[in-house]
Amino acid sequence: MTHLLITQDHIDAYQRDGVVLIKGLFADHVETLREGVDRNMAEPGPYAAENLKSGESGRFFDDYCNWQRIPEFETVIRDSPAAQIAADLMQSQTVQLFHDHVLVKEPGTSKPTPWHTDGPYYFVEGQQTVSFWSPLDPVTDASLRCVAGSHKWPKPVLPTRWLSETAFYPNEDDYMPVPDPDAEGMEVREYTMEAGDAVAFNYNILHGARGNETASRRRAFSLRLLGDDARYTERPGPTSPPFPGHDMVQGQKLRTDWFPMIWPH
Repeated sequence: MTHLLITQDHIDAYQRDGVVLIKGLFADHVETLREGVDRNMAEPGPYAAENLKSGESGRFFDDYCNWQRIPEFETVIRDSPAAQIAADLMQSQTVQLFHDHVLVKEPGTSKPTPWHTDGPYYFVEGQQTVSFWSPLDPVTDASLRCVAGSHKWPKPVLPTRWLSETAFYPNEDDYMPVPDPDAEGMEVREYTMEAGDAVAFNYNILHGARGNETASRRRAFSLRLLGDDARYTERPGPTSPPFPGHDMVQGQKLRTDWFPMIWPH
């Protein structure tokens, strides 16, 4: 069943390119999400970070895995059309919640978000995955940037620690080096977005974001969801997010008491 916000063209583009813009996905929930972000920044969780090196200007705040303690996030996750649209884009019968993520770049934050793919940081494997990245403020220069088709590359991109710029795992040979899409002439998708629009992208899409050199805030809410074929996989080190004590084993469907099914409702 296709939701009114998307057409078959959106689904085809997502399957082909691994990234597509969904206008107005959270348009009816922007104020609720802003309230949730305010609460999150006032009461950071255990994974909250300020991702700036010494001497860099501005403030780049991020935090994740807070939907269970921030009611605004859970309300939007359950009441917005995100789950149904995720099912359509992934061509999946079910949608499972993985986690939420907040990223805030205050005015004058020069640091860009480094090029990376999310998949290698996670303990999840599967083709049916989707992240929604939604700004809660209009964005132009500080928008998300995605390399179309990179989810089909033969090797995953090396995950790194953003501040130290070192490899996240010891098995570097299993990954390709992080490319420079601008220098290498790759097809980069970048959108002018209104608050509540969302970029949908596969977990294995290479993406990043520019710094926020404007005089306005750039608050973004990201929602990571899983489809029918997603399974737990072992990594050669702690994952991000880590989810300690999960007790899952290779090839297992993620436990639904921690990662609830949100579609069908």
